[in-house]
Amino acid sequence: MVRGKTQMKRIENATSRQVTFSKRRNGLMKKAFELSILCDAEVALIVFSPRGRLYEFASSSIQETIERYRSHSRINNTQTLSESAENTQHLKEEAENMMKRIDLLETSKRKLLGEGLGTCSIEELQKIEQQLERSITKIRAKKTQVFREQIGHLKEKEKTLIAENVMLSEKYDKYSSQQAKKGDRKNIAEGEAFAASSDVETELFIGLPETRTRISPSLRTN
Repeated sequence: MVRGKTQMKRIENATSRQVTFSKRRNGLMKKAFELSILCDAEVALIVFSPRGRLYEFASSSIQETIERYRSHSRINNTQTLSESAENTQHLKEEAENMMKRIDLLETSKRKLLGEGLGTCSIEELQKIEQQLERSITKIRAKKTQVFREQIGHLKEKEKTLIAENVMLSEKYDKYSSQQAKKGDRKNIAEGEAFAASSDVETELFIGLPETRTRISPSLRTN
């Protein structure tokens, strides 16, 4: 018979709850005993039933185990409190150092902007001037670099546009040549047609139908 999975919630039936408590309690006691024997561990187990009845197991003495637990807890709590106090003090010192650095940076920023220079000595003013000169040199170098990069991009774009212009010019020249050839062929054809039509003889007669005479083409042209 397959054992179903037990649902982890309070058993509503009192009889079933008591039976389950007895079985699980005995199994827990057995596991505690096995752990103490197999692993040579100091084990103490305290269980109160729903009705308040006490069940306990100890591999040596339950009172000694409880005292050992309390002593261990006090040591750990003391260490934890000491470490917490040290961490808090360290954080306070770091916060103070950060505030001092922020104040120094704010003061230096105001001086670089030309503010609060009344209390500065000659040496401090010279240092500020040198710092500004170094900053200006870096800014100018960066600006020159940016200009050069932009010029390079524009030159590359110019080369691309020139290549495209050459390609379009070649296409236009080829197209114009084709159109010129088509025009020449059309003119030749029209000339040939005109020449052919000029060779056609036409008859011209003068006078009444009964007495009209034919005029030769040579006379007409004269």
